[in-house]
Amino acid sequence: MNSTKLRRGKSLARRRENIAGWLFIGLNFLGYIAFKLAPLVFAGVLSFTKWNFTSGMKNIKWVGLKNYMDMFKDEAFLTSLMNTIVYSLIMVPVAIFLALIFAVILDKYVYGKGVLRLAFYLPYISSMIAVSLVWMILFLPTNGPVNQILTSLGVENPPRWFNGSSTSLLSMAIVGVWQRLGYNIIIVLAGLQGISASLYEASDIDGANVVQKFLYITIPSLSSTLFFLTMISFINSFQVFTPVKVITQGGPGYSSSVLVYYIYQKAFQYSELGYASALSWVLFALVFVFSFSRMIVDYMGSVKQRKGGTK
Repeated sequence: MNSTKLRRGKSLARRRENIAGWLFIGLNFLGYIAFKLAPLVFAGVLSFTKWNFTSGMKNIKWVGLKNYMDMFKDEAFLTSLMNTIVYSLIMVPVAIFLALIFAVILDKYVYGKGVLRLAFYLPYISSMIAVSLVWMILFLPTNGPVNQILTSLGVENPPRWFNGSSTSLLSMAIVGVWQRLGYNIIIVLAGLQGISASLYEASDIDGANVVQKFLYITIPSLSSTLFFLTMISFINSFQVFTPVKVITQGGPGYSSSVLVYYIYQKAFQYSELGYASALSWVLFALVFVFSFSRMIVDYMGSVKQRKGGTK
């Protein structure tokens, strides 16, 4: 009799635990549906419509693939897309290369590296609005500190930075590199800790110099770390928005307009929510390509590692 009561008690306790677990999961799942899945599906439906949201839900007009076809005729979109690609191709390699150099120096040749790691990481966790305002002041074309230094060094016509159509996108990339550098350094430093010291000791015996160690030991050993940073950095760079909104508003002209800012303009300045939703799905497709390629490479790496372990 006692054993039956004990089993019933355990069964009841287990059932209560299961109910509590499902309630926690259910709340999270409801939040996911309400704030992620439902807006995603709604944006997908809206991408096939023409709708000025200020006119109400009754004025949604179905246009099929017209929004997607119009993109190829939209010069502002094509310019923003190209600017996004160029920005990524400048910012990502430079930020990763500088992070690799600084991380190696911090790891091997600097004392008090904890304080320096914090100093490098601070821009990454700082408010991007504050960071954008600081760089806007630094790059003022007339009396900004950067151009004053260049003028004192003998440069007669210093760049107009954010105010010049040929330099505004490059200036944005400089801000992106500065803001992203600290995160990259932390990740590379973590990767450096996993490189066996015996590899460097063996290279010392073979007479390898610093450059040869860097090229033939450090970089190959960090290949997975660098690939991770490349994918994550490209995904983030395709979503750059705040410095463009705060500093240039996409100008001069469309010289610094990027895809996310153009989507914002179409949705909230021109109230073309259907077209903006179609643009958002194009952005989603671009980000998905990088995310999916990273998943494939990670999967192939894990399979290769398992095969190596079985051997």
